[in-house]
Amino acid sequence: MQTRIVHAVAGTLILVSLLLGIYVNQNWFWLTGFVGVNMWIHALTDWCLMYMILNKLGVKKDGGSCSV
Repeated sequence: MQTRIVHAVAGTLILVSLLLGIYVNQNWFWLTGFVGVNMWIHALTDWCLMYMILNKLGVKKDGGSCSV
């Protein structure tokens, strides 16, 4: 469940910041870059702030059951 939430949050932030950057102010593109950098950090180091937040909130980790 955590992976789906992290992907949804990252995708939403990217899309929203792109739209804000196009229609409001170009400085919103910095948010897009920030999300991208965090995705690279997670890929290289397996550390992600969003996973830590979800763990503290008690969201179940992925795996274990195969519910469709």
